[in-house]
Amino acid sequence: MKASNLLLSSVFAISSMFAINAHADNTTRVAATSALGSVVGTALGNQMGGNTGAMIGSALGGAGGAAVASNKRNRTESAIGGGLGGVGGYTVGKSMGGTTGGYIGSALGAAGGSALGNKIAKDKAEDKRYNNSRNWNNKHRRHYRHR
Repeated sequence: MKASNLLLSSVFAISSMFAINAHADNTTRVAATSALGSVVGTALGNQMGGNTGAMIGSALGGAGGAAVASNKRNRTESAIGGGLGGVGGYTVGKSMGGTTGGYIGSALGAAGGSALGNKIAKDKAEDKRYNNSRNWNNKHRRHYRHR
């Protein structure tokens, strides 16, 4: 009975991830999908491999959820943040509140980590655009020998 409930909840969570993906790269959607993926990964990992499996599952679920919901340019940073946040949140939550605390910590950590990673990627892209646009009209071009 537990396995069928777990399978049904994971199917529902995965379908929610793809439904959220309709409008990609909103930081709130990235955080929500990463949190959902981290909780599902934690539950599956806990059933398969105990505490260590739950940590690995929370990392993979948080990273996968953030990667699904984020834009192509911000995907790597969001996935790294979601994975690290999911593991850290699970560890802290498990030590403070047991299994339920681990699930809550995993969700909060993955949401915060993926939102932060998404924001860092956006800021980095904006800085890159700003720095590249300053030198496009360089009127003092010289031959490469005379530089």
